[in-house]
Amino acid sequence: MELTDFDTLTFDCYGTLIDWESGIFEGLRPLLARVEPGITRDQVLEAHARHESSQQRYTPFKRYQDLLPIVYKRLAEEWRVSHTHEECVAYGRSIRNWPAFEDSASSLQYLKKHYKLVILSNVDNESFAYSNAKLQVEFDAIYTAEDVGSYKPSPRNFEYMIGKLGERGITKDKILHTAESLFHDHKPANEFGLASCWIFRRHAQQGFGATMDPGAQPKIDFRFNSMADLVRAHQEALAKRSGS
Repeated sequence: MELTDFDTLTFDCYGTLIDWESGIFEGLRPLLARVEPGITRDQVLEAHARHESSQQRYTPFKRYQDLLPIVYKRLAEEWRVSHTHEECVAYGRSIRNWPAFEDSASSLQYLKKHYKLVILSNVDNESFAYSNAKLQVEFDAIYTAEDVGSYKPSPRNFEYMIGKLGERGITKDKILHTAESLFHDHKPANEFGLASCWIFRRHAQQGFGATMDPGAQPKIDFRFNSMADLVRAHQEALAKRSGS
């Protein structure tokens, strides 16, 4: 299997293209200022992952920017610190400030010359518009949790994406699902028979950060530590194909 075997890259956004862990941690600063010293960044992210995943199961139709305030409230309760409704709402709106990884925009601009680029994200459309501006590329399709009415890893999100792309003549064998989260993306991608590319942003860190433990390791077809590494591998694959 080669990177040049595919004509469509379907992307998770948050954690893969947008540095959501930094965005989450920064957005929680008003709350963390009231937490007793000693809680680590990874402990914060892991607690966030638990409450976010739970809330997404219970309220799958709720927009992400309206779901995050509930996560903020649950964290405040767990850590036994005061919070206000206004803080909760502000946290939901903080998505628009989450930064892109440094290599995301330039990598996407390169890949756009060789692939159709598609987003499959656990976000709402308004919030993604702010992130899209940071990514500086026009995606061929954008499928959000708000569009589908459920959150990954629900199979509904992948069914929706595969169905909509199929209507455009894009078959599963030509799709490479590209994501950081084993839990949200690679595990369900396996279940649908999609080839997968792991952008392992957390390669230098322990644990799963802001995503849940997927349990058994999903099958991965390609693994890179960054989007820039994916671009270099694609360039090498093109050169190899040209030389053969």
